Amino acid sequence: MKPLEQVSIAIVHEWLGPPGGSEQVVACMLEVFPQADLYVLVHDPDRQRGTPLEQTPIRTSFIQSLPKAKERYRLYLPLMPLAVEQFDLRPYDLVISSSHAVAKGVLTRADQPHISYIHTPMRYAWELYLAYLTESRLDRGVKSWLARLVLHYLRLWDVSASNRVDVFLTTSPYVARRIQKVYRRTAQVLYPPINVDRFRHDLPREDFFLAVSRFVPYKRMKLIVEAFSETGKPLVVIGDGPEFENVRRAAKPNVQLLGHQPNGTVTDYLQRARALVFAAEEDFGNVPVEAQAAGCPVIAYGKGGVLETVTGWPASNPTGVFFSAQTTDSLQAAVQLFEDHEDLFTPEACRRNVERFGRSHFQRELRATVNEIWKNFGTGGN
Repeated sequence: MKPLEQVSIAIVHEWLGPPGGSEQVVACMLEVFPQADLYVLVHDPDRQRGTPLEQTPIRTSFIQSLPKAKERYRLYLPLMPLAVEQFDLRPYDLVISSSHAVAKGVLTRADQPHISYIHTPMRYAWELYLAYLTESRLDRGVKSWLARLVLHYLRLWDVSASNRVDVFLTTSPYVARRIQKVYRRTAQVLYPPINVDRFRHDLPREDFFLAVSRFVPYKRMKLIVEAFSETGKPLVVIGDGPEFENVRRAAKPNVQLLGHQPNGTVTDYLQRARALVFAAEEDFGNVPVEAQAAGCPVIAYGKGGVLETVTGWPASNPTGVFFSAQTTDSLQAAVQLFEDHEDLFTPEACRRNVERFGRSHFQRELRATVNEIWKNFGTGGN
C-alpha cells in the first residue's frame, strides 16, 4: 500500500469568497498535502490576492463561466449539486472535501475513500430554513414558493449526498450533533485552524469595544450597533456585506463603521480593544478565538461554538461573558457585567485558552487522521 506522501489527492470545496474560516481550512489542507489538486465550483482570483491560495492552481466547474458568477455565486446554488457531480475525480486515490454546502456530493468509486470535513450541513436549508425565508423577504408570494421548492430539493439531495462520504470530520461537538440529526452519521471532531501566533496579547487596551463580522442577517450586526447606540459606549465595527447600509442607518456617533479592512488592521484592533462583541450563533466562530489569541475578552451570545471556545464568567480564569438572548437588553446587561468584573479577564488567560486551536495542531491531527483512515481503508478496516 502506498504511503500517504505518494497518494494522489483531490481536495474539493464549494467556493472561495472573501478570506474566512473555510478558506483557512483549505489552505491548511494544501500545506499538509502539497501534492493535492484543488477543485472549487467558482472563485474570484482577485479575492485571493495576498492569501495562501493566491498561487494555487484551481480547477473550477461550469458555474465559473456563467454571468456574474464570481460576484454573485450564491444565485447559482440550485445548480451546484449538478456542478459538483461533474468533477472527474477518477485519477485520484483519495478525495477530501471541505464542505458547508455541496462539496461532499462529489462522485467517487467504491475503492476511493472520501473524507469530508463538514463545516456544517446547509443551515439555510435545515435549521435556519424559516428564518432564512423571512430575512430574505421570501416568506410570501410566488418567489417564496419557488425558494421553498428549491430548498426542499436541496434537502433531499443533501441527505442523499451524505451517503457518498466514507468518513466525516467536523469543526466542533455542536456541529457533530447537527450531522447526527440531519444525516444520521457520526462525525469525528477536529477543531479548525486558527493562526494564533499572528497575535500579540501583551499590548495596552484602549477604551473601545469591537465587532468584526460579515454583514449578513444571522451575524446580528444591527443588534450590536443598536445596543451600543443606545448606551453611547464606544464601538468600532469592521466588516462589509449586504446588510451594511441597513446597519449603518442604525449607528449613532459613538459607533464607528470601518467597512472591510485587511487582516493587519483587524489584528491591530483586536490587540487594542477592551472586548470583542459577538452576537451570532456560530458553529465554531473563528473571530472569538482570534480575539482571545490577541488577549481580548469576548462578550458573546451564549449558544453554539463559543460555549466550547470561551470560558464564561464566573468560572475561574474567565475569558468572556455570555448573554442569553439576541436582544439589546440582554447584550447591554452582558456588557455591564463585563465592565463590573473587567479586572478578572486577563490577556494571559485568554491566550492560554486558545492555544489548542493553533494551525500546527490542526495540521498534525489532520495528517494523523487521514493517514489512519487511508491505512484502514486499504486493509478493509474502514
